[in-house]
Amino acid sequence: MNEAADEGHLDWLEAELADTLDEDYELELSEPALSEEIRKIYNRSHPPSIGRAEYFRALLTLQAELIKMHDWVSLKKEKVVVIFEGRDSAGKGGVIKRITQRLNPRVARVVALPAPSDREKTQWYFQRYVPHLPAGGEIVLFDRSWYNRAGVERVMDFATEEQVEEFFKDVPEFERMLVRSGIRLIKYWFSITDEEQQMRFLMRIHDPLKQWKLSPMDLQSRVRWEAYTRSKDDIFARTNIS
Repeated sequence: MNEAADEGHLDWLEAELADTLDEDYELELSEPALSEEIRKIYNRSHPPSIGRAEYFRALLTLQAELIKMHDWVSLKKEKVVVIFEGRDSAGKGGVIKRITQRLNPRVARVVALPAPSDREKTQWYFQRYVPHLPAGGEIVLFDRSWYNRAGVERVMDFATEEQVEEFFKDVPEFERMLVRSGIRLIKYWFSITDEEQQMRFLMRIHDPLKQWKLSPMDLQSRVRWEAYTRSKDDIFARTNIS
């Protein structure tokens, strides 16, 4: 019985791998060619670490584990919040896509809020995030979060130093409240080097299907690299709580 189950699992894995590889190749072939010079430079500094088939085989195995976790959350009525923060172009969106790719969207959903409206600017800072928190049996992934206040809003002068200081005072207690309410809170920071970010921005500029990812704010993040570094250091020092 176990051998038959194992064989069935392997057959499923191989079938899924073939489909995934086909989709990946199709996407690559359908995209407009990047600037050849940029591609050559990128390939010199980014030799393949593992083969594509090996990567997708490992990915599918891990996604199967995510499905088990997703079923456990649903069965036990757990509440999970995962925060994704980090440098622009560091890969947050790609990771979120891989995590949610095979999960039920009724259980696992992504929240990526736009800039606050004039009305929201007058509210308690955390208020706009509260309606998106999970009920029992749900996983919510925040593609950027309340940490915007100490990150982009601070660096781009959208928030005053008084507002940033108030945020740093409030956020530890806000997150403790979430945990006391039964929410499992997980926070990830995605890092990237200055040179790598420059290269990824160039690739976005030269690829029409990726230009939507590049905004004037992203270009400012290149200019204000050191300011973002200082804000990240403050976030780690002042919000890393038990």
